[in-house]
Amino acid sequence: MNKHRVAIIGGGIAGLTACLELAHHGYDVTLIEKMPTVGGKIRQVDVHGAGTGIDSGPTVFTMRWVFDELFQACDCNFEKEVAIQELSVLAKHYWQKDSFNLYADISKSAQAIRDFSGIKQERLFLEFCEVSKKVYNALEKPYIKGKRPSFTSMITQLGISGTKSLLHIGPFSSLWKSLEQFFPDPRLQQLFGRYSTYCGSSPYLAPATLMLIAHVEMLGVWSVKEGMIAIPQTIARLATNRGAKIITGQTALRIQTHQNYVQGVELQSGEFIPADSIIFNGDVAALSTGLLGEQTRLATPVSSTGRSLSAMTWSMQIPKNAFELSRHNVFFDQNYDQEFTDIFQRNRLPTHPTVYICAQDRLHSNPDKPLTEPLTELSTQQLTERLLILVNAPANGDQPPNDKEIAQCEQQVFSLLAQSGLEIYPTTANTIRTTPQMFHQLFPATGGALYGMATHGWMSSFARPSSKSAIHNLYLAGGSVHPGPGVPMAALSGRLAAATLMERHALTK
Repeated sequence: MNKHRVAIIGGGIAGLTACLELAHHGYDVTLIEKMPTVGGKIRQVDVHGAGTGIDSGPTVFTMRWVFDELFQACDCNFEKEVAIQELSVLAKHYWQKDSFNLYADISKSAQAIRDFSGIKQERLFLEFCEVSKKVYNALEKPYIKGKRPSFTSMITQLGISGTKSLLHIGPFSSLWKSLEQFFPDPRLQQLFGRYSTYCGSSPYLAPATLMLIAHVEMLGVWSVKEGMIAIPQTIARLATNRGAKIITGQTALRIQTHQNYVQGVELQSGEFIPADSIIFNGDVAALSTGLLGEQTRLATPVSSTGRSLSAMTWSMQIPKNAFELSRHNVFFDQNYDQEFTDIFQRNRLPTHPTVYICAQDRLHSNPDKPLTEPLTELSTQQLTERLLILVNAPANGDQPPNDKEIAQCEQQVFSLLAQSGLEIYPTTANTIRTTPQMFHQLFPATGGALYGMATHGWMSSFARPSSKSAIHNLYLAGGSVHPGPGVPMAALSGRLAAATLMERHALTK
């Protein structure tokens, strides 16, 4: 009997998790990726042939249990396959000359907050931790792990205690409004409001439930020894070992259908990959705008909530610096609300951006090692270090770039860093800059949006498509579908797509 043939379009983390799981269960799987290597938004940039890749996509690795469960389901062990190390410092935060570390150990964070902002703020922070934990625990099973829920079905699954946890935070208010009751110190309100950007959204418009992201980080953040790219590379290797075929450097031109059933994928090279089922791992806007053929336009509805954030990034290879950086660092400016007004209302690069830096060669994973020795974890032979610098940007990458805006934003970014004592300068020799226009080229139909649709308004979480599409045997995966963006959530979407495919195939045998 012939095996069920599955074509997967897109080698991002969602497509790869589906590929591994389906190959493990004996399906005939072919994955098609247009780039030379798999990974999707998990990517590395080599600055002008320096030979050492810089993580230039997702850099924060959380929810490790998602990958532990995936690998266990495929008879392997994540930690044996991917070298990781837990971080004691979640991130270091700067307000010009003021700085503050947030730790994985809540008691250490509480003490740091007490030293930074006083005993009242320490007490309120601990209350916030309890509330964010309850919100996460309430939503993990019905929403994060579940198939795409409706508001009614989720409330039913939550039960009385879970519903009380959500009502306590005022789920119909914004994240920013909810944080006001916990953080009278506006600097800390900025810090915890920033978590909405993990979903590509504004804290002033995102629902209060996104405070659960704070609890996710407190459950653990890890560094990946070989860079985040090691995760998709490992999954691809394991899938290949189980019989999957992975084609790179080939663009999927069209999804061929007949009477609302998929038949296969036509490649730009002219090759045709026949398929009994297809998983599309890309932004669903590519389907609704007809980039994969007119027949797929109605596969999923057009988002009504608008695009998420894009970014402007600087991947830098610079001389190692004595400035006290941790692995993850955030530099805040004043006028926080103006950043999101600029992006979502004025459709322009922010004039006062928050600046994130991933210092890939810094760890601070040992809680007993003093942070006053910032360079001790860099090799003594290492003359340079790798930085990814990122600011939020509007998803207008399908419009011509505004060179004046870009220059002004860049000047403001490095001026803000200098005000905190970190003096670094981008040059054509040490930096590769990526704009929303470049992200739009990498991820077509998105305008450079990196998180699918924006999570704005309390019902927005229920607006993402499920793994099923309106076309028979065409399934959806990735950050633009349920349960949402981010590496672990996209991985879960890939597993949901694979599970849905296998369930339907079992019923139709």
